[in-house]
Amino acid sequence: MNLFGSTITQLEQGLDYSATKAKTISQNIANIDTPNYKAKSVSFKEVFANAKAESFEAYKTDERHINFKTNTTHSGVFNYSNLRYRQDGNGVDMDKEQADLAANQIYYNAVVDRINGKFNSLQNVIKGGR
Repeated sequence: MNLFGSTITQLEQGLDYSATKAKTISQNIANIDTPNYKAKSVSFKEVFANAKAESFEAYKTDERHINFKTNTTHSGVFNYSNLRYRQDGNGVDMDKEQADLAANQIYYNAVVDRINGKFNSLQNVIKGGR
């Protein structure tokens, strides 16, 4: 029996995505003066595809049925390999990074607010609605 349902798990994965994105943006900002540094980004499509492909148990009635287990460990982080903003080959655009950081912070705050709402609902149920 899953006490919290899958919502808490999905929100936790949303926080993991936000943390990975914040770490990637921070690395880009830290390397703004590094020659030939290629900016990195986190792809939500990749993270979402990995979450969908996670293994789950299924009842197989025949050994010829396809296994449901997949072993993907890609984090969704990728480089902008052909992007250059300056003569030294650096591919970091500070304006874009700051905008991405602000958008990620808004996303993070929304997910945290939703988790707080779920826990407040559980606390309300435990207290009996008082």
